[in-house]
Amino acid sequence: MSFQQGLSGLNSSAKALDAIGNNVSNSSTVGFKSSGAQFADVFAASLTGGGAGQVGIGTTINSVKQTFTQGNISVTNNPLDVAINGGGFFRMSDNGAISYTRNGQFLIDKDGYVVNAASYRLTGYAATATGVIVPSTPAEIQVDTSDLTPQSTTLATVGLNLDSRQSVPAAAFSIADPTSYNASTSMTVYDTLGNGHVLGVYFRKTATANQWSLYTNLDGAAPVGPTTVAFTAAGQLSTAMPLAQSFAVTTGATSPLAFNLDFSGSTQFGSNFGVNRIVQDGYTSGRLSGVVIGTDGIVQGRYSNGQSRNLAQVVLVNFNNPNGLQPMGGNQWAETSVSGQPIVGAPGSGTLGVLQSAAVEESNVDLTAELVSMITAQRNYQANAQSIKTQDQILQTLVNLR
Repeated sequence: MSFQQGLSGLNSSAKALDAIGNNVSNSSTVGFKSSGAQFADVFAASLTGGGAGQVGIGTTINSVKQTFTQGNISVTNNPLDVAINGGGFFRMSDNGAISYTRNGQFLIDKDGYVVNAASYRLTGYAATATGVIVPSTPAEIQVDTSDLTPQSTTLATVGLNLDSRQSVPAAAFSIADPTSYNASTSMTVYDTLGNGHVLGVYFRKTATANQWSLYTNLDGAAPVGPTTVAFTAAGQLSTAMPLAQSFAVTTGATSPLAFNLDFSGSTQFGSNFGVNRIVQDGYTSGRLSGVVIGTDGIVQGRYSNGQSRNLAQVVLVNFNNPNGLQPMGGNQWAETSVSGQPIVGAPGSGTLGVLQSAAVEESNVDLTAELVSMITAQRNYQANAQSIKTQDQILQTLVNLR
């Protein structure tokens, strides 16, 4: 008489309860993936095989399989919290030892590296000094906290409409006399040291139809011009653009300050003067004021001068067999020969999901299902215990035979 079947059932039910308990205890763990015990029946083996009427000798745990389904995404207030919506894992580095996680709760350490709570560093593609992402071997992402170098203006673009109904001013042109010109506007341009200068732009209608005289000046100095700006009879700009501008500066920056002024898209219609576009490509120095991560994984720095620059790009990694990954604890998995080689790419490419900043992926544990499974496992344990008890009673009966 054998107690093997009941004993194996008790052990397997206890292991199933362990897996269920682990799921329940991690129901609030960010990025956690639930697991379940898978059972297999056991038969006695011999060189000649088993007969058709062979009775099994119990059950065993075949494997504990994790379920890599998507968890709910919950919004947070931290822009460095990142959730993966779809397939893939974050690639983390611990002094060169690579592991993978779905937990996107990150922060920036004292050295500027993007790390998790265990100080593992997030990896991705680095950006050049001009913000160009260069796909290559993923490296640890380090946020450059140095000031953004100022950039001198090289192109200023102005879009406007000049009122064709205006008449030629009677007075000679003078910046100080508003009656000597028909329209004016201004914008800020920057020298090589990041100093801002006010560029004044003035238009004066001429006696020639559809032609205007353009005057410019810098910081209220003497005007430069006139330059003829012509329009077609249909009100479209006909003068070739851009127009070269050059002004002396005394700030210690490169002098003269030279740039192009472009009025492409400007018109001359019978409506009031109006400016609809002013853009220039220069800026002063800026201090890093914040970091955001886009759906494509681009880590972008925002600066106090209103500029932004790409700092790096987070990569995601997928596997042909995620169930072959080795759980390491701390929401980390390690690659094994069973999982296959890591497939690295930018978020949104191939089978990889996209990222959502200021959000985290919750555990995919279904508490209701786990509680039902717990009841089932408990009943299985009780039934197997009853099987052992019955075996004991039968054995006692045999022992008492006279």
